[in-house]
Amino acid sequence: MKVNEEIRFSNALKSIARDQGLKSYIQLSEDLYPIFMKGAKRFVAGGTRREGLERVMSLSNEGYEVSLEYLGENTSKEEECILAKNEFRDIINDLGAAELKATVSFDLSHIGMMVSEELALCHLKVLAKEAAEHGIQLMISMEESTKTDQILSIYKKASTEYPNVGITLQAHLKRSDRDLEDLLKYPGRIRLVKGAYQEPKELYIPRSAELDERYIEFVTTCVQHQHPLSIATHDENILMKLKEKGLLDGSTVEVEMLDGVRPDLKSSLKDSHVQMKVYVTYGSEWYLYLLHRIAEHPPNIYSFISDIIERKQGDGSVASS
Repeated sequence: MKVNEEIRFSNALKSIARDQGLKSYIQLSEDLYPIFMKGAKRFVAGGTRREGLERVMSLSNEGYEVSLEYLGENTSKEEECILAKNEFRDIINDLGAAELKATVSFDLSHIGMMVSEELALCHLKVLAKEAAEHGIQLMISMEESTKTDQILSIYKKASTEYPNVGITLQAHLKRSDRDLEDLLKYPGRIRLVKGAYQEPKELYIPRSAELDERYIEFVTTCVQHQHPLSIATHDENILMKLKEKGLLDGSTVEVEMLDGVRPDLKSSLKDSHVQMKVYVTYGSEWYLYLLHRIAEHPPNIYSFISDIIERKQGDGSVASS
């Protein structure tokens, strides 16, 4: 794809990612759901916690650090938030029983923030206490910019009590330089991403050389402050520049990449003694996650379509030519 076509395609995907009607139509369709799920399998371990944990164990045996997320967000009913909190608690206990020092990631809007800030903070502290007992880290994901202030407020209240709670920062938001300066005062790990959400033009920097330089500047700042940092990107050019500058060598630094994306690059970096973490997901709420993965890196659409075709051929649904 040409650059301008990739941007147009990416923006279109981000737009339909928020279309609840389309999401429901696909998930309830006996024809479309299994087809889309075949393509999603590259990026999602499966629908159950067992499948997520099996993938975590497999990657751990290969020498990777792992982060696990039960997919979901924008949960507006308190009882559903409680169920989500309990699922994350079960993840923590299962990882602890397996003696895996992994990270558990989640959206605050999945565990209560859409109901109230107090509910989200209460659930976060419950999870943080449980995780600390098992030596497990928590990572709060970042959501749309309209939620940023609320997410940061909850994080700061929890982080002062539980330093095993980390926070995600989106480099593409213009406000993020000020947020980074503030977040360096808190002990939690900072997970630095470029940003996948579609935002108003005045609030963000589009994918560009300017954004790449900004990302590198943010990494440099964190390393200089010896602040725990997850460099969450698949951008090989950025990673090679950081490697050349010696910014991937520190004990407080790790590179985090999504499961199913650039396994060759993951393996190469691990073999060169870079601390590598793989981000694993599971659950039925994969629609938004999948579209963001493709929007984030449009060439992923080729893998998505190939997986659908090859798996249909493999299960006999389509005759091989």
